[in-house]
Amino acid sequence: MAEKKLSYEEARDQLTSIVAQLEGGGSSLEESLALWEKGQALSKICQEWLDGAKAKLDAARPASDED
Repeated sequence: MAEKKLSYEEARDQLTSIVAQLEGGGSSLEESLALWEKGQALSKICQEWLDGAKAKLDAARPASDED
């Protein structure tokens, strides 16, 4: 079954939680690496959403505003 694509807000909130966990310490090296990898994936999702939003804004902007 395919995973549901996270919204920007869902990915951002999960990423914020992971950062807090990593900053708090107390995790084993293995757990920290797993959190880091999940954080990297969430960061990529957020960036894709932001890139998509920027592309939509750029497309909506009249050509004369691009100068």
